[in-house]
Parts: sequence; structure tokens; C-alpha cells
Amino acid sequence: MSSTSLLAVALLALTSNAAFAQNAAAAKALASKNACLACHAVDRKMVGPSYKDVAAKHKGQADALEKVAARIKSGGSGIYGPVPMPAQAQLKDDELKLLAGWILAGAPDQ
Repeated sequence: MSSTSLLAVALLALTSNAAFAQNAAAAKALASKNACLACHAVDRKMVGPSYKDVAAKHKGQADALEKVAARIKSGGSGIYGPVPMPAQAQLKDDELKLLAGWILAGAPDQ
């Protein structure tokens, strides 16, 4: 690989990492603003499942993003126990996908 190609790949990786970090920060802020973090933690069960447990449950599923986004929007119970999750119907589709993607990535800080 030429040095120009290596430089292009390195720049792409840096840009992607920066964009991912911004998205992670935005998703965490959105989760905080909508009280998601009152019932969910990244790595331990609280009232609801940990985000890592949700990510593990949906690992390898092609439609995981859509499923998790739909569950956030509609709320419900039964998948992780009897305690109902309130619907977040006020969130826009792009916000739902941002949260779902962040959760499926294990809810990273960056």
C-alpha cells in the first residue's frame, strides 16, 4: 500500500472515531435528558436491563437497530421481566436510531 493510501486510511479512521465519539456523547446526553439512565446502566441491571445485556441479546441480528428503536419508542414489558418501560414516543426517528445504535454498541462513553 502506498504512503498516500496509508495516510488516507489513517485520516478516515481518525474522522470515523471522532464522529463516533460525538455520536456517543450525543446519545448519552439524549439518554440522560429522557431519564433512560434512571432505570438502565451500562454494565449492571437496575430497574431495567443493562445496555450491555441488551446489546448481547441482539448481537448478530440484522434488524437489531430497528427492533431496539421500536422498543424504545413503544415501551412495554416482558422481554426482560415484568417491569414496564415507559414509551418514548416523543423521540424523533433519528433520535431513536441514535439511542438504539449506542445501546447496541454497549453504550460507550466515546
